[in-house]
Amino acid sequence: MNLEQKREFFIIEVKELDFQQIFGNSNPIHLEIGCGRGEFLAMKSRVKWDKNFLGIEVKPNRIKSILKKLEPQQHNNVRLLQMFVDAQSSQIIPPNSIEMIYINHPDPWPKRRHHKRRLLQDEFIDILHRILIPGGSLQVITDHKDYAEWITQKFLARQDFFSKYEEGCTKIPFEGHIVTYFEKEKRLEGNDPIFMKFKKVG
Repeated sequence: MNLEQKREFFIIEVKELDFQQIFGNSNPIHLEIGCGRGEFLAMKSRVKWDKNFLGIEVKPNRIKSILKKLEPQQHNNVRLLQMFVDAQSSQIIPPNSIEMIYINHPDPWPKRRHHKRRLLQDEFIDILHRILIPGGSLQVITDHKDYAEWITQKFLARQDFFSKYEEGCTKIPFEGHIVTYFEKEKRLEGNDPIFMKFKKVG
């Protein structure tokens, strides 16, 4: 199957989403926000074959890289949305529809004057809470210590999420953790990943 045929199969239109219609079943939905090169999405969807996976990525070159890793026969439970993710665009995702959200190595925007560009702002966390099912979870990985502290402070200050970890984060990988190309590169630079997991309350 060539790249254009894969685009037709995997990429869905940006509109109000009906997951039953998109996937043809009622399996739980897992969402990856910012898929990078696509290793995590391609591998995780094979391991959790009884889940449906929606990947969101905006950059065309990354979409191309992701599509190269996907095959309809092996990844029938995967679909892609090509769009920029923010609080407004995420409104297309139905409320109480996502079982698990993965955010792997979001841009840390390390300079203080750029902190307003970070993905995990209070308004966006509100959206994550809205789309998660009751008891649904969010997993976040970053190799940037300051951003990890920023994220944990925001979640620990809320009453509608609770952390799996007492301190809000850990250096111990998640069960079944998939190491991506980006993570390998950062580890070689001496930047080990920090793992966070938060569960929706109510």
